[in-house]
Amino acid sequence: MLALSRKKNEAIVVNNNVEITILEIKGDQVKLGISAPREVPVYRKEVYVQIQEANKEAMNVENMEGLQDLL
Repeated sequence: MLALSRKKNEAIVVNNNVEITILEIKGDQVKLGISAPREVPVYRKEVYVQIQEANKEAMNVENMEGLQDLL
């Protein structure tokens, strides 16, 4: 993991096309702004984990058998 120190209005660039800017710092909260191309998905980690779990559940063998019954 790369750890960087940034101040308000400073930014980092990832992969030449994603820019993350520190917008605001209040106590222990940091507000980030993320500029990325539309085709680059950006999620909060807890949402990303939920999506991954839902995808795994959708690929469950039991669900596939139910789909075969429909066809």
